[in-house]
Amino acid sequence: MQGGVALDRLESFSSLDAWGRWLKEMPAWVGAFDFPFGLPRELVEQLGWPLQWAALIAHYASLERASIRQAFSAFCAARPVGGKFAHRATDGPAGSSPSMKWVNPPVAFMLHAGVPRLVEAGATLPGLYAPSEPGAGLRVALEAYPGLLAREFIGRRSYKSDDAARQTAERHAARSDLLHLLEVGSARMGVRLALTPEQRRQLLADAQGDALDAALCLVQAGWAAARRDSSPGPGWGLPAVMDPLEGWILTA
Repeated sequence: MQGGVALDRLESFSSLDAWGRWLKEMPAWVGAFDFPFGLPRELVEQLGWPLQWAALIAHYASLERASIRQAFSAFCAARPVGGKFAHRATDGPAGSSPSMKWVNPPVAFMLHAGVPRLVEAGATLPGLYAPSEPGAGLRVALEAYPGLLAREFIGRRSYKSDDAARQTAERHAARSDLLHLLEVGSARMGVRLALTPEQRRQLLADAQGDALDAALCLVQAGWAAARRDSSPGPGWGLPAVMDPLEGWILTA
């Protein structure tokens, strides 16, 4: 084990704009964010959208959600059953949903809402984008997926639900086991999560799992920070060969 990360506090925001302002006001941070940073190259090429990441995100941000849904739906309609969606290279090892999905979960719209705000905050996205203004590199954004880390510890057990009727004792027990194993740490990750008793109770009581997912992202960010100068490649534990349009999920 190399070390750990400590949860200082949980922050919540009343709106995406409030979250975006907080990102800009914080002078320096390393963050792991639970939404995709890129679209599948196959999809982008088929749609004729820009093949350079910054230009692609600018174009994507300019679109209304209805236009995105229409374009992606038409793409899927023209493909055979079982292969409707295009995937990024990271989806296989991460077990993640394709970043073009607009429902269950709507990660395409999470990308649409989140990534432009990271760019606006002056964040560096290793392997994808580096701002040119002074102070570049003081804010670092990395793509995370808490479900990937949760599966490493407790397998496919469900630990959360937005549906009150499904917030069961079994899911409570899964959260308890997950928290215990996060505090113990894993040999592969080399990162332990340090919690106070009150924080542990708070994370355990959150049946929707938002707070626990944030803690999982914190662990992934800690793992990446310990590897920021790894080479070859963009560092931060990212693969040496990474598609500069699609991005990569930490620890996949």
